[in-house]
Amino acid sequence: MNRLIIISNRVSAPNQSGAQGGLAVALQAALREYRGIWFGWSGETVESFTGSINFNRAEGVTTATVDLEEQDVDEYYNGYANRTLWPLFHYRIDIAEYERGFAGGYQRVNDRFADTVVPLIEPDDTVWVQDYHLFPLGDALRQRGCRNKIGFFLHIPWPPRRLLATLPEAATLTRTLFAYDVVGFHTEEWLDSFRDYARNELGAVEEEGDVLCLDGRRVKLVVAPIGIDTAEFVAAASSVPARLAFRQMRQSATGRDLMVGVDRLDYSKGLEERFLGYERFLNEYPEERKEVFLLQIAPPSRGSVESYQRIRTTLEGLAGRINGAYADVDWVPIRYVNQGYPRGVLAGIYRAAKIGLVTPLRDGMNLVAKEYVAAQDPANPGVLILSRFAGAAAQLGKGAVLVNPYSAEEMSDAIMLALKMPLEERQQRWQAMMENVTAEDVLWWRQRFTDALEEV
Repeated sequence: MNRLIIISNRVSAPNQSGAQGGLAVALQAALREYRGIWFGWSGETVESFTGSINFNRAEGVTTATVDLEEQDVDEYYNGYANRTLWPLFHYRIDIAEYERGFAGGYQRVNDRFADTVVPLIEPDDTVWVQDYHLFPLGDALRQRGCRNKIGFFLHIPWPPRRLLATLPEAATLTRTLFAYDVVGFHTEEWLDSFRDYARNELGAVEEEGDVLCLDGRRVKLVVAPIGIDTAEFVAAASSVPARLAFRQMRQSATGRDLMVGVDRLDYSKGLEERFLGYERFLNEYPEERKEVFLLQIAPPSRGSVESYQRIRTTLEGLAGRINGAYADVDWVPIRYVNQGYPRGVLAGIYRAAKIGLVTPLRDGMNLVAKEYVAAQDPANPGVLILSRFAGAAAQLGKGAVLVNPYSAEEMSDAIMLALKMPLEERQQRWQAMMENVTAEDVLWWRQRFTDALEEV
């Protein structure tokens, strides 16, 4: 491979302040392996779209960003991406909104991205498009004469056929994916759902080796579960910020066991169900109440979308009710924090936690689960309680305590099991998970996908 051109909705520079998501860190690691560019929206708005590109280079990563109009953001990002596709692909058709204006804005921004990035793409470059914001981008690039190898990776679940059928333009949207040479998913389940829709709704023909053919185009389907930069995160767990955070958490715990959840404030993360499961535990095991507390870190996101405003209000009310019902003068059951933290600080918090709670209702992967594992002390590791509906369960299921997040009873039982789990069992479970987190890290993920793309 010569250069790698990564295109995503947002671009995160390596020196950007504040905590960065797992995908941002993963893509930066991939770009350091090659000369290349990361292209996307700057996060800023302008009165009129000009296509002017802002270039930046830091820590071996070159970024190229464009500003969008307010209408673009409202229709493409807040609208179609986050009020239509995100809830639908996370099985929440009850809150998905279908507006023609949203769909029009979504296509318009994908066309603008294509117009702007095409001049940056050289004949031998490999193009890698990321996630649901940019489904039609490959087709737009082909229409503008791009003959490069183009891959697409979906970082969220692909919904079952009957759910996707509720999207008015589902067939048109899915058909655009056949402009790519390779389409990647985190799990076999998501790949199977895509294949089922393409075969039964579009008439795609399956060939040997997970290849689908439609209208003269052949697309290779691959399962490539994303990992973390394991070596970097293990090192972060021993850094000065991590040691300080670890000491601070242990001191503030005053001998109690810490449970931690770190999730973007989103209805798909199962935070309301997690709080209710914890409340069930406090009710069923009153003798354990003052022996444990939950630290829930939930940085807000997409605050202009009404469904996200509702989940924040709901969680604030639920945390207040549980604390009001069970707290004592020297103990509060839930510490609920609406802000993000740097990776080093998070690593220290993970290491101090006896239980990591990762219980989304539906998740493409969930890298917090892997970060929690990587941050643990091998001599005295904590226990990961993991939703069976997270993509990470396919890799970490042998070591994690798997739960149905919709069941408060299962959540309560899992917490009790984890608190009482013997050291030897905790070590065995952690070792099984750590082997996977180490072997299938972000470099493995990148190599698995780009190898498939190069073989086309």
